[in-house]
Amino acid sequence: MQILMLSSSRVNNCAYLADAKPMIMAHLSTITDCLFIPYAGITMSYDEYTDTVQQALPDLSITGIHTYADPQQAIQTAKAILVGGGNTFELLHQIQTQGLVEVIQDVVKHNTPYIGWSAGSNICGATIRTTNDMPIVEPASFSALNFVPCQLNPHYTDEHPVGFHGETRDQRLSEFVTLQPHIPVIGIREGSALLLDETDQNQPRLTLVDGPDGILYSHAHGKQIIASGSDLSAYLK
Repeated sequence: MQILMLSSSRVNNCAYLADAKPMIMAHLSTITDCLFIPYAGITMSYDEYTDTVQQALPDLSITGIHTYADPQQAIQTAKAILVGGGNTFELLHQIQTQGLVEVIQDVVKHNTPYIGWSAGSNICGATIRTTNDMPIVEPASFSALNFVPCQLNPHYTDEHPVGFHGETRDQRLSEFVTLQPHIPVIGIREGSALLLDETDQNQPRLTLVDGPDGILYSHAHGKQIIASGSDLSAYLK
């Protein structure tokens, strides 16, 4: 498997996907035809969302999965799959409803490159139970693509605004590992990504690439800092 899990589509005030573009192009190598899954988009049409990605990545040919009569066939014939951000619950609901979960898992396991950002990265974990999104729809299950058999938290931040008295991200993730002590959570800060490379089946590698440090939450050790470049392959087991 070759999976790039970006925290976000923007860093600070940069243009859409501008910061991520070098990682995206490197991950795709010589591939230029990409299938885009826009299902996480809520406040823009799928056509608008696909066009936004196309404009951000002009060297690629981006086609929205919604333009195909048979979305399962579209996945099966895709050269590469891009999955955009938005609402994770709606994204998972749509791929479950359309019977795409196992199809995506199968083609990615047979080396079709996958790139997700935000919600598109959230669904790469075991479940979406550590997403930051509001459950505006109810998917059949929280179980996700399980490319990484632990929990992910894109857009991770430990900022605590002055005067804010609600639960922080750290408190929420601490609650999760308290109730699920056997499942760690990897937090990906904006500007960084996780890269899963299983081209060598005997030595799959999960790495935190580019950008700032990340965090790892576990019941045994609490919050730990993950340095950029860290090998996280132990969490693939």
